[in-house]
Formats: sequence, structure tokens, C-alpha cells
Amino acid sequence: MTRRGLVALGDSITNGRGEPALGVPMQSWAAWLAEALDLPFHKLAADGARAPDVLRDLVPRLVGPYDIACVWIGVNDTRSVDWDDDAYERDLGLICAAAAAASERLLLCTIPADLGRPSAGPKPLEAGAIIRRAARRHGAALCDLDDLAGPPWMLPDAVHPTAVGQLQIADRAARALGAPRLPSSLVEVHESPSAKARFAARYGVMYAWDVRRRALERGGD
Repeated sequence: MTRRGLVALGDSITNGRGEPALGVPMQSWAAWLAEALDLPFHKLAADGARAPDVLRDLVPRLVGPYDIACVWIGVNDTRSVDWDDDAYERDLGLICAAAAAASERLLLCTIPADLGRPSAGPKPLEAGAIIRRAARRHGAALCDLDDLAGPPWMLPDAVHPTAVGQLQIADRAARALGAPRLPSSLVEVHESPSAKARFAARYGVMYAWDVRRRALERGGD
């Protein structure tokens, strides 16, 4: 059987840039998923992308057919001050329709409810309801990330996953697809006290940086 590959449409989270954590190298959750499924990987992601950006700039670059198309978009939409749930639902529907037409299977991801510092408030849950409707409409598998929060999964900005968080997302996506193996089976997560202490120290530094970022942003208001 020809393996046609996995495509992922998204933003900086799907780009997966950052530093290792607990022995896990930083890699996009979708790249981990493709590796666990033995599929070629086509990444269509842009830092800061919102649904209109994906629809305009990335959907035209789909070159299916693919085995699986993954769509995770909405983090930047829900963090914006001009959040428009109707526009988001419209654009997400068009993205899903294009991705579904280009692939055998479709996977959608919800958005962590505890998103952003300062918090995005109820908007991620509003987006989650829209994503669930889209999944039902398009017969997509659903990767539920509503409860993804805090260390060791999320960075102090409560937006971007750590390397371990990327792996956790990949595992949840694999389960949603009924995959025969999990991405976490491909790498060893260091669980020793010394590894956890190093992670905690590094996390403390990043937390201090993020507190300073928030203070500077408040000062610029």
C-alpha cells in the first residue's frame, strides 16, 4: 500500500519550535504523529496564523491525496481582541472541507481552555464547541485538548507546549485516530529526580521571563 502522508495545517504550535524538556527533543506534535504512523509529513503552518491566514495562504498549498489531514487552528483567533465566532466557524468549515477533500481521514484538535496569560477567558471553549460541530459535520476524529494546562505540558505563557507537551498532544491525536502505537513509545521521557529538578529550574527561569513580559505589556497599555 502506498503511504501518501500526513499533512498538518496550523500555527506556531504545529511549527513546533523550542527547546528539549525531560530528555524529549522539541518537535511538532504532528511530526511525532506522522513518525508513529510511519507516514511522510507535510507541514503547512505559520507562526501567528489565524483561520483566515490558513484559508488564504496554506490551504492552496495542499497537494493531496493524503492519508491523514490534521487541522489545529484557533489559538491565535481566540486570543485576539476582535474574536468573531461566526467568522471563525465559517473559515474553519472551509478549511476542513478542503482538508477532507484532500485526505482519506481528517483530525481536528480543540483548544486548551486555560489559554494565555492574560487569559483568553471563555473564548477557547466557544471555539471548542465550533470545532466539535465541524468534526461531526466532516466525520473527523477529535483530539480533545481542553484540559491541557500547566507544567510539564505547557510553557508559562499558557499558549505554547513544551517538548513534553507536544508529545502529549501527539499521543492524544494517535488515540483519537486509533493508531497502533503511540508517539511516546518512540522516545524516553526522563523521569528521574535530577531530570525533574533541572526541568523545574528551567521552568522557573521561563516563568520569571513571562512575568516580566506581562508587566511590560501592561505598561504599554
